[in-house]
Amino acid sequence: MRTITFVGNGNMGLSIAQGLKGKYHIEVVGRNMKNLDTFEEKLGQKINKFLIDDFSIAHKTILLCVKPGNIVEVSNKLQGKADLLISVLAGVPTKSLKKHFKAKSIIRSMPNLAASVGKSITSITGDLAGKEEATVILNAIGNTLWLESEKEIDIATALAGSGPAYLALIAEAFVDGAVKQGLQRENATIAMQGLFSGFSSLVQEMTPSTLKDNVMSPGGTTAAGYSALEKGNVRASCMNAIQKAYKKAEKLSH
Repeated sequence: MRTITFVGNGNMGLSIAQGLKGKYHIEVVGRNMKNLDTFEEKLGQKINKFLIDDFSIAHKTILLCVKPGNIVEVSNKLQGKADLLISVLAGVPTKSLKKHFKAKSIIRSMPNLAASVGKSITSITGDLAGKEEATVILNAIGNTLWLESEKEIDIATALAGSGPAYLALIAEAFVDGAVKQGLQRENATIAMQGLFSGFSSLVQEMTPSTLKDNVMSPGGTTAAGYSALEKGNVRASCMNAIQKAYKKAEKLSH
């Protein structure tokens, strides 16, 4: 079983490790042993833990999961040249990664929180030499999408990377709406969970517009609710959310 070395022990790193455990040996590098112990406890299995000072990444496959603002500090502590470095840092372009880290191949990726349950859609770009190996690794936490440019991955970050938070807002609002009309919150939550579970399968088989048309009959309950969403500018707000998140990712890249 191959070893994946995580540099950083935050929430995204933990989500990816949850998806990879059992498929790879996992070792984690961090600045604080107590935090590494917490990472191990949350992961639910024994891992190799190392403090970052003078840690050698030579001949290793690295998953870089630190905060973007810490790349200079982190890179100064690492020794050697990795075989492959996969970054999950939002807004950090490959040219910046290559400036600070030594690796035969560097891949920039953007998974999402669903990595922990093996359902991430992970956008990747970078060195073609590392594409195949990075795809195999990241397919273990869901599906991968190879993109040809930095701009595309910033847009994909706004959609798939940030998307779970947007959908969580909608899910919460749906539950609150049902409670407002008189449904018990526990039952409203169960109904919402079933809705999202079924929708995730349906949207794999048909376009959103086709799905909508199949549900919405003339003059029916869905049409009434859909009209309310349009009056509330939900469509425009969702499109604006993608734009704002993309512009933020683009700004971080410069």
